[in-house]
Amino acid sequence: MLCRARPGTLSTGSRGSSYERLGSRPYESSRNRETSTMAKKRPQTKAKQPQPQGGARAAADGDVPVVGAREPCPCGSGRRYKACHGRAAAHAVTELVQRPFEGLPSEGDWIALRELVPAATVELHLKEPLPEGVPSVTLATVLPMAWPALRREDGSILIGLQNDTASGDISRDLADTLQRALTAEPGTPVQGRRAPGDGVRLQDLLDPEGAFEPVVHAGFEFWVPDAQNATTEVTASLERANAAAIPTVKLAGVDAAYWCETPDKNHLRWVMPHPEEQLLDALARLHAAGRSSLGEGTRLVGSFRAHGLTVPVWDLPTGVTAEDIEKPASEFAERLAAALATDAPLTGDERRARGGLTNRQVTLS
Repeated sequence: MLCRARPGTLSTGSRGSSYERLGSRPYESSRNRETSTMAKKRPQTKAKQPQPQGGARAAADGDVPVVGAREPCPCGSGRRYKACHGRAAAHAVTELVQRPFEGLPSEGDWIALRELVPAATVELHLKEPLPEGVPSVTLATVLPMAWPALRREDGSILIGLQNDTASGDISRDLADTLQRALTAEPGTPVQGRRAPGDGVRLQDLLDPEGAFEPVVHAGFEFWVPDAQNATTEVTASLERANAAAIPTVKLAGVDAAYWCETPDKNHLRWVMPHPEEQLLDALARLHAAGRSSLGEGTRLVGSFRAHGLTVPVWDLPTGVTAEDIEKPASEFAERLAAALATDAPLTGDERRARGGLTNRQVTLS
C-alpha cells in the first residue's frame, strides 16, 4: 500500500497478510539511509504524559548531553545516567503527539508527504519575515544522506520530512530543525538532535493562512541544483533513491489524494480529515450499497491510520492512470459527503461491511 518503495512479497498468514490485501508491505529500509523515502516502521511510543520537573526537565529539554546508560550523568550528580537525567530523556523520546500536523494548512498533505509520497517539495510560508540571506524555505520528503535540513550555498533552506525524529512530537522536532537551519552557514547540512521539551512547534512558526501546494517529482533531482558539481557520494545517493521511488501523482480535483503505480496494480491513497469512527460508518454504508468503488475493476480494500487521520485505499487496474481516476474520485467525494451526513443506525449489511473495513486497517504511526 505504501508508495515510497517498490513492493515485494509477504508470507500469507503472517501479519504481512494485511499488507498483501492492501497492496504493500511494512517498511523495510531505515530513514537514516539515503533511500529513506522508503522508511521503516517506527517503534511504538507512549501517549503523552505530564512533563518532567526540575532537573529532569533539563534533560528532556536537551541541556544535559546524552551518554551511555551506565555512565556517570554529565550533570555532576554522581549517579548513573539511566538513574538520573536519562530517565527524563527516555520519557522525551517516547512521548507521543497523536496528530502532530493538526492546525497546519493541508494537514492531509503533510501526512501524505510524511508517509506515502517518495519525492515531493512544497514552499513553506513563515509567520515572520525570513532572515536576510534566506530567500526561501522548502519542505522536502527526504534529503541526501537523510539530512534533517540543508542550507544551500545561495542561502535557501530545505527541510526533510521523512527523517526519524528524536521525540514523539514530529512538529516540535521539525520546528527545531527549521530554526537551526535559519542560522546555519550556507552550504552546510543541519544535523539531528533532541529538541527542547518546551520548544516551539511548526504551528508556532508557519503562517496558518499560507498556501501549502505540494509538487510531486518523478525523482530526487531537486536535491542537486547543479548536478555537474555534486559530490560522488551525493550523486550515488541520488541514483539509488531514484531507482527505488514509485511513480506518484497528486490528484487535482480532491484534497490529499495520491495515485501511485506499482508493478502488479495501481493504487489510490486518500488522506481524509473526518473523525475515524464517523468515516468508517460512511464508508461502510457506501460499501454495503455497492457504491464504494471508483469504477470498473477498482476496489476499496482497507485503510491506513496515520498521525491521527484515516487513509482509505483503493486497488486500481494497472491501466488506470491518475487522470482516469480524477472524475470518479470527485464523484465519490459527493457520495461520501451524503453518507457522512446520515446518522441512522447501521443495518446488518453495513455493520458487516464496517467490520471488514476495520479488519483491513494498518497503523503506520
